[in-house]
Amino acid sequence: MLLPTDIWVGALIRRAELNAAFAVVVRKGDPRGGAVLVKVLDRRSGTARLYAEATRMDGEPVWMQPAASEEERDLDGYIARAIRIDPDLWVVEIEDRDGRHFLTEAVEAF
Repeated sequence: MLLPTDIWVGALIRRAELNAAFAVVVRKGDPRGGAVLVKVLDRRSGTARLYAEATRMDGEPVWMQPAASEEERDLDGYIARAIRIDPDLWVVEIEDRDGRHFLTEAVEAF
């Protein structure tokens, strides 16, 4: 991430809000260099997806889904384990009736 994490997270939340979604920081990590997990709740289908930052083999940044489940309970378990490993981790939760993630960077399909 080229921007400090706290600024990047603020921009993500603002994009969601401008598009009639609800977004909130569930957990604050390191303001300058903490990694980010984005949990998206799709209220129409009742599913959830989790996105994590990654780097492709060619060095390009990408967002990917680190957990195969669409059950919120399973994703919350993944998040809890990730926090134990990385105490600087940020967690952003987005509720959108269409399940949009509002990430502007490349997103790998599951």
